[in-house]
Amino acid sequence: MLDCNVKLRTENLSCIRDDRVLFEGLGFTVDPGQVLLLEGQNGSGKTSLLRILCGFREPDSGHVLWCGEPINQSSYYSDMAYVGHMDGIKKELTVLENLKLHLALGQPGKMTIPQALDKVNLAGYDDTLIQALSAGQKRRLSLARLLITCNVLWVLDEPFTSLDKQGIELIESLMLEHCGNGGIIVMTSHHDVNLPNENIQRIRLA
Repeated sequence: MLDCNVKLRTENLSCIRDDRVLFEGLGFTVDPGQVLLLEGQNGSGKTSLLRILCGFREPDSGHVLWCGEPINQSSYYSDMAYVGHMDGIKKELTVLENLKLHLALGQPGKMTIPQALDKVNLAGYDDTLIQALSAGQKRRLSLARLLITCNVLWVLDEPFTSLDKQGIELIESLMLEHCGNGGIIVMTSHHDVNLPNENIQRIRLA
């Protein structure tokens, strides 16, 4: 089980892009075992909010807190894993080389690389070059990175992109397992998430 004292909290967040206020006064708390699902139309600020949560950009006002501390004064960046809308994998490397590179940058998780590949239905693809994978296989590989490192918080931007029904069900099962271990997930998705209601908190950006 992960530390049940951890939580993600924002206070009075605002984001302005091209003189347009995407959101302001935004505050929420995500506790262990919860999924925060960000909803809204394209351009509503979902990805901008994820970028703020990941520290890729500063909010125009407000704060992001991890375990009650500002994220730049805590263990936040070692506790957080991000999978963006793009797969974020090195096309010139093999499946195994990509995962070894990611593992070298983080703390080992519960699963070994072979176990993670088996979990996402990529067993036997160790020496396959990335360009030989389908779009769905690349997506599953990018999500396998979450399984080989120890991160309390998963930040996922459209994790179901390029996945078929079986792939979506697989990712939902991994998310449910992560929440069951006390993990926290913040995500965007154009697909509804098939998880128990008690695990899901929703915020809709205008």
